[in-house]
Amino acid sequence: MLAESVTARHRRAGVCLVAASAFCWSLAGVFERAADVSSATLIFWSSIAAFVGLGLASVVQSNTGIVRKLANFGKPELLYIAAATLTTMSCVIALRHTTVANIMVIYASLPFVATAVAYLWLSERVSRKFVIAGLGAVTGAVLTATAAASQNDGIGTLAAFVMTASYACQLVLVKRYPNLDILLVSAISAAVSAMVAAPFVAQWSLGGWELAASSMYGLVSFGLGTVLALAGGRLIKSGEVGFISMLDVVLSPVWVWLIFNEQPPLFSVIGGMIVLGSVAWYLTEEGDVSAPSELQGAKV
Repeated sequence: MLAESVTARHRRAGVCLVAASAFCWSLAGVFERAADVSSATLIFWSSIAAFVGLGLASVVQSNTGIVRKLANFGKPELLYIAAATLTTMSCVIALRHTTVANIMVIYASLPFVATAVAYLWLSERVSRKFVIAGLGAVTGAVLTATAAASQNDGIGTLAAFVMTASYACQLVLVKRYPNLDILLVSAISAAVSAMVAAPFVAQWSLGGWELAASSMYGLVSFGLGTVLALAGGRLIKSGEVGFISMLDVVLSPVWVWLIFNEQPPLFSVIGGMIVLGSVAWYLTEEGDVSAPSELQGAKV
């Protein structure tokens, strides 16, 4: 009975963390539009902000010292940094070359991509309820995105697919390697993203508004959003993380509507309601969820 209670608490905590991360990620489009700078410029300045924020947080929570942790870096850390860097850069490129709605169509496949990777790597299975609810959520996401889809955006669509696949790999990596220090490796991946983007930066001097928007993109959407999702991902299944993250599909158009006064089409509203309904149905009375044994020793 006690074990079941602990498992339930772990799952509730994981769900809340991932839902909070979806909120953070949903603001990415708002910050990207507000910044109004080139892709490379946004990647550079947002990554610098994320590096500073996550780096300071890592130093504060570190008990053994950053130098010692860096000295012990191995294959898991390098794989994560590569995946996270790819996610960051492809996300910005996608936002610049296609609509947010189109990106959400591709991103809607995240639960299934994450589940496939987790199944192949960790032999992690999901329930029938997950499959049914996931199909419903994807249907809603497609309705939402199709309502505002544009053409001739192959680069953005490809970047969105790369973003989704690399993010799914991040989710599975933190489950496969529970001792991975999420704050530290995320900070380093931000630094790598900044270095990769630096040669292509078009604006080294930004106005206060552009710099603030770029920094918020890095601190909130990339930094806080990623840490919350990956921390929650250690408490629930990888496919569930991707599924709950689809709340981003609904919230992103809402913020654009409220802040930029862009009225969403009727199909977008209907699709959003289907996504929310599917997520809510899945999260109620969901059984067959066990707390992962690798929770012990896991580091945020």
